[in-house]
Amino acid sequence: MEPVLLRILEAATLLKVSKWTIYRWIEEGRLRATKIGQGSVRVFRTSVDVLIEDAQIDHGDVQNESAKTAAPVRAKNRKRKK
Repeated sequence: MEPVLLRILEAATLLKVSKWTIYRWIEEGRLRATKIGQGSVRVFRTSVDVLIEDAQIDHGDVQNESAKTAAPVRAKNRKRKK
C-alpha cells in the first residue's frame, strides 16, 4: 500500500525536481500539502499523481502537434558579408 502523505524529498524524487521547487509549487497551489507536528510538511500523494498525469497528457499533446507544425531547422546565425 502506497503512503497517502509524502515527505518533501520523496515528492521531489518522484517529480524529478528540487525540494525548493516542491515548496514553491505548494505555495502556488500546484501541490496540496499539510503540516504535521512541529512544522513538518507532507505532500498528498494524490496531488503528485495528478501533476504527473497532467504533465504526461500535456507532453503527449505537444509532441503530436509539434510533429505537424515543426519549423525547419536552421543553422546558427552567421555574420553575412555585405
